Amino acid sequence: MTDDSTEAEAEAGETDSAVETYPSGYRRAVVDAIPDTPNPTRRKKELDEAVGATAFGFNLYEAAPGEQVPWGYHRHPDHEELFYVLSGSVVVETADGEIELGAGEALFVPPDAPNRARAVGEEPARLIAVGAPKSADDSRISEPCPACGAETDRTYEDRGDVYVLSCAACGAETTRFGAGSSET
Repeated sequence: MTDDSTEAEAEAGETDSAVETYPSGYRRAVVDAIPDTPNPTRRKKELDEAVGATAFGFNLYEAAPGEQVPWGYHRHPDHEELFYVLSGSVVVETADGEIELGAGEALFVPPDAPNRARAVGEEPARLIAVGAPKSADDSRISEPCPACGAETDRTYEDRGDVYVLSCAACGAETTRFGAGSSET
């Protein structure tokens, strides 16, 4: 943010020096300065939220080998996604089987198609996930609960620095994670 902040910057919700807003509404982001969002990967930057994008989601992930993206095997009923791998490799679990992606490769995920990615190989994976429309970003996790065995969605509770996921059927905690690490 510049020293001569404007009302437009205040209206855009700018709260830190990670995003600079220009008088005509352009916004420049310093990605490394954007705080990580609680997630099962070592890093998740919600760039869309940082710059105030309203039509699409845009997330940057960094996942150590074995870490999953995002919270579980899930689908978005009315939302399409595109994953683009910047470096490293991921395997995406889909209804058609596993699809491996390396640096420079992308995978389109149509609406209502289940998926979950995990980093594989020796080095961390960096990938971008873009989704639209943002207003239809609702997701449905579908995984067996370790406590009751039912294949259910998950509810989540935001406890500040930690998200806690629970089975929608029995309420048992299934996982928890914070920003910048796979477990908290």
